[in-house]
Amino acid sequence: MIKKLTYSILPAILLAACSNPEKDEPSAHEVVFAGYQELPDPAPVNEAAWDELEKPLYACFGSTDIRYPKSEVPEPSIRASKKLIDSKVVSLETNFSGRSLDWRGKAWKGERVNMQFLLWATQDMRDVKIGLSDLNTDEGARIPASAIKASFVRYVMTDEFGNACGKREPADFDSALVADVLDVIPAMDIPARSVRPVWVQIQVPEDAEPGAYRGTITITNRGKVEVSPLTIYLTVQDHVLPPPSQWDFHLDLWQNPFAESRVHQVTNWSTAHFEAMEPSMRLLAGAGQKIITASIIHDPWNSQTYDIYETMVRWIKKKDGSWEYDYTVFDKWVEYMSDLGIDQQINCYSMVPWNLKFYYFDEHLGRDTLVVAQPGTAEYEAHWRPMLESFAAHLKEKGWFEKTTIAMDERPLEAMQAVIALVKSVDKDFRIALAGNYHSEIVADVYDYCIGSGQRIGSDTLRMRKDEGKKTTYYTCCVEAYPNTFTFSPPAESTWLAWHAAARDYDGYLRWAYNCWVEDPMRDTRFRSWPGGDTYLVYPGARSSIRFERMIDGIEDYVKINRLRRDFQERGDAEKLKELDSMLEPFRDIANLETVPAAQMLRKATEILGRF
Repeated sequence: MIKKLTYSILPAILLAACSNPEKDEPSAHEVVFAGYQELPDPAPVNEAAWDELEKPLYACFGSTDIRYPKSEVPEPSIRASKKLIDSKVVSLETNFSGRSLDWRGKAWKGERVNMQFLLWATQDMRDVKIGLSDLNTDEGARIPASAIKASFVRYVMTDEFGNACGKREPADFDSALVADVLDVIPAMDIPARSVRPVWVQIQVPEDAEPGAYRGTITITNRGKVEVSPLTIYLTVQDHVLPPPSQWDFHLDLWQNPFAESRVHQVTNWSTAHFEAMEPSMRLLAGAGQKIITASIIHDPWNSQTYDIYETMVRWIKKKDGSWEYDYTVFDKWVEYMSDLGIDQQINCYSMVPWNLKFYYFDEHLGRDTLVVAQPGTAEYEAHWRPMLESFAAHLKEKGWFEKTTIAMDERPLEAMQAVIALVKSVDKDFRIALAGNYHSEIVADVYDYCIGSGQRIGSDTLRMRKDEGKKTTYYTCCVEAYPNTFTFSPPAESTWLAWHAAARDYDGYLRWAYNCWVEDPMRDTRFRSWPGGDTYLVYPGARSSIRFERMIDGIEDYVKINRLRRDFQERGDAEKLKELDSMLEPFRDIANLETVPAAQMLRKATEILGRF
């Protein structure tokens, strides 16, 4: 990394439509940031290495566990990738030059498979396009090319873990340009002496015939074929992965609709706002997201994000001292997300905001005002009891009460006990969610309990919670150097997260920010308070990321493991169950990552998983 690189944050990037000859007009998510320019690469360039190359363009497969540098001839990284074969990959076949021209992997029916190949140019390459063929078996089975997608990988600025959480200035940390964004553009220019990774995804149909499939990837430059085609060999196994809506992984990535409105330059909760959000939220639904993030007060996290969470419930204190609550925005948000398939739980934040400030409109004063109140006090109860009574009645009327939680984030035990007592006194069936420290005193009262990655819940307590239908998950945030999902984190760590959940018998995983975008999110992931990439996993305009896709890889593995476990239990196959448990053992302890990289651990485990 390059020490203390600073860039001034540039003004908002102009919106421009990208050209696609197959469409009359681009969709809304393609328009946002189309044709934007990446920040300059601060890394020094080894010009001698580029001088040794003879052809104008090169191509080969790499590893999804490597972020390939933009300005470095990738030959050494390619050699390294042969020792770092991806999850689900059987092998990378190489030619005499040592470059991987064939990709060989396995997948279940219904599974989404990721691979990455590299392009590097010695001359300017204009209008580079990727061609994808059908995948066919010798017996005549076919996976259509429409089930395969190629995305040019874009580069963003990141920093380093440094002092973890807390105020930071870009000049105080190492900075580097790293590969992460999966762009939506159909073609791209590759400047001379630069690398451009390409991410390929195969969505294997649920009704695909098991067998050995073969297909090709072609690369053209203004219609001219510059390199030999790459070949995909995919073995589809006779197992079925259900659709994401049926995955038994309790995924909780917090959404921020207010970041969407700022980036898309639309008014909150307008028709244009909902239209702009839809592609990103469909991406989230495709990852198996279970929870709707709802803010029922203004600024529950004390302005920790670039875009403040505004309240989805309007609090109005009438002139006579009574209260009125307007749930219009809340209802629209829940209905909208439910229609997209994210409909299993609604987490409502927060009765204990970080600054203990509660905003409302006072009709007597004719303006917005606030009260500061500590849980357990008379002032606090006077403010919250009427709302909880109204909210419970409204949720029951909508049919949402059973799937709604009153949710808190990293709040102390005493505050939680006071809140739980108040909520349960209003309605004993109200559900509580907490992401924070583990407290045995309240474990029976919390329906959705998400603990920090360094904490533990006893196996007996876990079993009891499962028997009672409660959810127990874990989270990572800015405090963990690893495993994590920063833009400088090894991509395999995103996959490792779900494997840890499987090994610990957790129900899933939480990450506090799906789309809390920073000021210049497409180009610079650094933020004022946390390591680069901490505040978001995907990019504006429904652009996924290497981190997000590798996370989904791990979630798919989690679902596979659970389905295999149930199958082995039903068959009474003690030997297979023992092998499954042995496979998971290295993932039980995060400290194992101190000595064994996540990619190495996953390579061994997925080889075993692929044999079942």
